[in-house]
Amino acid sequence: MEVVHERCAGVDVHKRTVVVCAITPGQKEVRTYGTMTRELREMLAWLKSLGVSHLAMESTGVYWKAAVRHEALRIRVGRKESHLQPVAAGC
Repeated sequence: MEVVHERCAGVDVHKRTVVVCAITPGQKEVRTYGTMTRELREMLAWLKSLGVSHLAMESTGVYWKAAVRHEALRIRVGRKESHLQPVAAGC
């Protein structure tokens, strides 16, 4: 299988938690964060420390909005809904 993005993450956003699975060469790690600003910033700092360049996001309702607000200018973000285009981009 061809590797398209060497350092990427999957994010599942819930009302009170954000579960993140980051994949980098030779490593896969899952962490859970809260949805408050401080915790989202911690999540972003962790993803940046791993060199993550792209992430895919799954979310129920509108809970994704707060997470994207903190990530949008730093990591290419796309939502897992076939009828929507990526909600934010910037690398």
